[in-house]
Formats: sequence, C-alpha cells, structure tokens
Amino acid sequence: MQVINSVVANQSQLDGFNDAGQPGPIYMVNLLKFKEKASYADGRETQLSGAEAYAVYTAGVSKLLLELGGGLMFSAPVERLMLGEVEDLWDKIAIAVYPSRAAMLSMMQSEDMKVIGAHRHAGLEGQLNIECTGAKGLWLNGLMSD
Repeated sequence: MQVINSVVANQSQLDGFNDAGQPGPIYMVNLLKFKEKASYADGRETQLSGAEAYAVYTAGVSKLLLELGGGLMFSAPVERLMLGEVEDLWDKIAIAVYPSRAAMLSMMQSEDMKVIGAHRHAGLEGQLNIECTGAKGLWLNGLMSD
C-alpha cells in the first residue's frame, strides 16, 4: 500500500465531500505528521516547531467546532506501532466530530478558517483524514450513546 501525505484534498476528494453523504454527524480521524520547523507560506520568521504551529491552529479550530455544535473528541501523540508495519509513524492522531458534512464544509470555507489555516499549513508535513459516520459507543460528553 502506498501512502501519500498531503495537506490539501485533491479534486476527486473535494468532489466526494460535496456529495450529501450519510445524514448526521461525521467523525474525522486525522493522522498528522509535523514539520520539524514551521514554515509559513508568507515567509514570516518563526521559531515555532511544526507541532507548535499546528497547536495554534488547533486552538482556533476547536472554538469553531464548538460554535458548530461539534468538538475535538480525542487527541494524542503516537507512542508506537502495536501491530503491522509502516515505513514511518504519524506524530499525532485526533478525532473531531461535526454535526454534518455540510457544517464541516461551511467551517472550512469561513473567513476564520482562512486566517487560522496558515498555521495548519505551516506546521504539517502531511495529513490523512478518514471520514467516519454511524458511530456507536458511549462518549463521556453525552453526545451519543449506544
């Protein structure tokens, strides 16, 4: 299996995201790989690591998620590989919940996202996003239960 890191979706992925999809909330699993040193597209000087720049983005996007009725459900650094083989481990895994695909799309296109998105791009070497629906289980914050 070939894994290709990216920071932006390709056209096919964008087209698929614009489809209605399953009704209800979506859970976005984020596999994150950070740059050693943040690098901003506008050339600004920074002493931030990639992880630190991404943390600035996370603080901003967390506020936007809460305004939408979603939230950051899980975030943790990757410790080790328990099963299987990969060429390189991800640095961090995060799961965000959005009330719907339309809500996520609206957030992605917002002016606030354009501002904080610079930190995401500066900090990430690459990312995989995996969209999940129809979640079952018990969440501590009461959003859902099985």
